Amino acid sequence: MPLDASLASWLVLSQIPGLGNEGLRRLLLAFSSPDAVLHASVSSLSQYVKPAVARAIAEGFENPEFPHVAVWLEDPLNCVLTIADAEYPQALLNTIDPPLILYIKGRLDLLNSPALAVVGSRNATTQGIRNAEAFAKSSSEAGLCIVSGMAQGIDAAAHIGGLQGIASSVAVVGTGLDKVYPASNRELAHRLAQNGTIVSEFALGTPPLAANFPRRNRIISGLSLGCLVIEASLQSGSLITARLALEQGRDVFAIPGSIHSPQSKGCHALIKQGAKLVEGAQDILEELGHFAGGLPATATTFQHPLFAHLGFDPLDAESLAQRSGLTIGELSAILLQLELDGHIASLPGGLYQRLT
Repeated sequence: MPLDASLASWLVLSQIPGLGNEGLRRLLLAFSSPDAVLHASVSSLSQYVKPAVARAIAEGFENPEFPHVAVWLEDPLNCVLTIADAEYPQALLNTIDPPLILYIKGRLDLLNSPALAVVGSRNATTQGIRNAEAFAKSSSEAGLCIVSGMAQGIDAAAHIGGLQGIASSVAVVGTGLDKVYPASNRELAHRLAQNGTIVSEFALGTPPLAANFPRRNRIISGLSLGCLVIEASLQSGSLITARLALEQGRDVFAIPGSIHSPQSKGCHALIKQGAKLVEGAQDILEELGHFAGGLPATATTFQHPLFAHLGFDPLDAESLAQRSGLTIGELSAILLQLELDGHIASLPGGLYQRLT
């Protein structure tokens, strides 16, 4: 898309120091358009914003060129939406604090698709990663686009699962779209750009500042019909997303975990506060009654005689040998094969955990 004069006016105002979304909304209500704001006198602007901001707006109009944005927009995958554009996501438009500008890389149509936010811990367990990918894949196959924040752990797994389904995945990031954070997700970012969407309200060149990530959470929840939390400590940023989802009138879902795991404490707290406990993607689809979709048939859960003694909580080999009556040698051979087949995971401290 080209960088026309109208978009340049939006970009000028979006980068005025001290203005912010709230101040810009006041000015747009008063003057009707960004171009009119930029042509207004300092005295007129000062009725709605601080004099220093009014002067900065007048000075900003003197150089409304964004060559780096113009070059970025030459890529057909890239575009910029303003809140005045017809393609702006309607679900986000109806929230309290919608971004006035969105930078987008990838499929524009996904931003107005039925969506589910899937968030959770960056330091996720093996089981949490598998849950995130499986729930996201099933939901995407049923027609729910998966929205998350492209962080390590649960977010990344959710995007991977979402990309495997027909509804794909949207990543909302806390940097400019000319940067990838974390760098370890560079390949995932490429896949999202090609087959999904990456979104940011932050200008090109914006680094991964800590304050940006809680702010981007309102977009994750705002784009979605509901929010699923998978593994979160009591201090997790995922709980911020869940709170924002509730404030926006979205459903909140949580997967329970071991009572001994710190990574389950946040989900358990949400459930105590009224979040819907879910054990499968079908639970989510049944709650989202206004969304018409169904899940494909699922495969039978893998069973093994050892699973009668190995639950889903981590257990050491010695205790498992005592429970099962097997020798350590016999048990080691079975555990190795189960791990190679992806049915269990070996954890630090000589522990094993069932995955299927």
